[in-house]
Amino acid sequence: MALTLRTATRQDAVLIADLSQQTFYDAFAADNRPEDMEKFLKEQFTRGRLILEVGRAGLQFLLAYESDEVAGYVKLREGPGPRTLGSSNALEIARLYAVSNMIGRGVGKALMQASIDEAKAGGKDTVWLGVWEKNQRAIEFYTRWGFEKFDETDFVLGDDVQRDWLMRRKV
Repeated sequence: MALTLRTATRQDAVLIADLSQQTFYDAFAADNRPEDMEKFLKEQFTRGRLILEVGRAGLQFLLAYESDEVAGYVKLREGPGPRTLGSSNALEIARLYAVSNMIGRGVGKALMQASIDEAKAGGKDTVWLGVWEKNQRAIEFYTRWGFEKFDETDFVLGDDVQRDWLMRRKV
């Protein structure tokens, strides 16, 4: 599969918002109560909020394409991480998702490598992320990339308080 990656622009804001909601739903709806998913998507992870993220200072989105079909995206965030990270020179991989029919086809690998390359180019020494403790496939993927758990945090999905693992790796 020939993937191409590009940096998203403000003109991609609607695409990023719709892609964000769809990939989040596809990834987590089966393992969560419908009312929690609905509340999260309608109150916290709204299309309007997601549109406003694109082009915001400190955020970068990379889009992956197979031919002219969107295959996935990554959201990178500059700024201070959790205190327990112990590094002020880190880049957060805030979201990394492949479109459901593209999972297993190298999209995640390409986006992860691009994220690490961005961190190196920006002089970062660490990349970090949060992942739901029940998302074993993602945890295994990150572990293969050298990420290690360093902390935990709460993530509220609708009315359900869940645990996320915080994971990091050196660049």
